[in-house]
Amino acid sequence: MDTWLLRLNIGKCRAISYSRRPELNTNYSISGITVENIENMKDLGATSDNRLKFDKHINLKINTAYQMLGIVKRNFIYLTLDSFVVLYKAMIRSHLEYAVSVWNPHHQSLIEKLVPYGD
Repeated sequence: MDTWLLRLNIGKCRAISYSRRPELNTNYSISGITVENIENMKDLGATSDNRLKFDKHINLKINTAYQMLGIVKRNFIYLTLDSFVVLYKAMIRSHLEYAVSVWNPHHQSLIEKLVPYGD
């Protein structure tokens, strides 16, 4: 950092170690200041943990989708089916599909959470 005159805000730096055994983590330091180790990290809107599982992300997205569905149901009482589909695709499904190629669930329990009524 000093050699290349790179300036970092060390207070915003975090370290995460990915492994099957998360208890084996290494301590990192920048300019003699220890960097905080974390278990979960949000990157480009997708939350993962130190075992590269996206359970927390999926639960957050499901909760957000239900909140949006509640907003649509409360505020748009008299909707035609076409209008509802447009609102659903814009406000609800977009939350569930964002970065799906990264966090694509492969455990049956997570798939059932995302598709509770068996599409």
